[in-house]
Amino acid sequence: LIKGPEVLETTRRVDTIVLDKTGTVTTGRMTLLDVHTADHTDETDALRLAGALEHSSEHPIAQAVATGAAERTTAPLPTPEDFTNIPGLGVQGIVEGHAVLVGREQLLAQWEIHLPAELARRKAEAEAAGRTAITVAWDGQARAVLEVADAIKDTSAEAVAGLRALGLRPVLLTGDNRAVADAVARAVGIDEVHAEVLPEEKAHVIERLRAEGRSVAMVGDGVNDAAALATADLGLAMGTGTDAAIEASDLTLVRGDLKVAADAIRLSRRTLATIRGNLFWAFGYNVAALPLAAFGLLNPMIAGAAMAFSSVFVVTNSLRLRAFT
Repeated sequence: LIKGPEVLETTRRVDTIVLDKTGTVTTGRMTLLDVHTADHTDETDALRLAGALEHSSEHPIAQAVATGAAERTTAPLPTPEDFTNIPGLGVQGIVEGHAVLVGREQLLAQWEIHLPAELARRKAEAEAAGRTAITVAWDGQARAVLEVADAIKDTSAEAVAGLRALGLRPVLLTGDNRAVADAVARAVGIDEVHAEVLPEEKAHVIERLRAEGRSVAMVGDGVNDAAALATADLGLAMGTGTDAAIEASDLTLVRGDLKVAADAIRLSRRTLATIRGNLFWAFGYNVAALPLAAFGLLNPMIAGAAMAFSSVFVVTNSLRLRAFT
């Protein structure tokens, strides 16, 4: 869905395309793989408290934790007495009388909570394996590390190759840690990675790339991507994403397949080339015929037929776009 004619012109100029990771390059369907707890901490307690808080969040990672916690515990997850989402860091709240923090290690650091050596080692191993490690703390102590992974979409590597074939330089942009981002980038063939970027910083990354003289397209699907989509020269939203992302974009990909981004840019460029071809031939055709008509060298019947042929040519030339694949 192309939202305006100026979008066609922009697709011709862009030379860099920034890809959000979760939900764009990857499926966005995270799965809880493993739970590591500190000494004297019960795994069920960690899952119940973390799952209760994450159940109130819409983030794919949070939903994976909540789903995994519900599957691994017998009793229903408790309802938080208080819940606060800290963008880019995690969530905090009160669950069964405990002050609970779930999210990145930076969130715990804000409360002067540090991981014990064993949990820090587990976290490092998980991240080295390309997984997302989520820390859990309550009552002032770090209690667990949860391992979550997100599968790369089957078509993402092919999509990145298609974008390169169009002369675009792909860039991966994510709030995940560097090890996870690098693992995904290597798998799909992306060299430039911006990792551990907070939601409000995504637009700043786009601004920096533009300041370097690049014309930047951005592909995203989440609320956190809306500002970056609006800041980019060309914003492309996945149709399977949030309304905020779709509203902020210039072009919406109806399917949630990254390959469609390359198709959309190719189709836009082809459409622009067709428009220019139509203008050239229709304008030149009429300019050539005007002097002949002015000096009476062109029979009015022939002139009328020529004018009709000009319109037929434009329509026929445009209809060739229906053969686009």
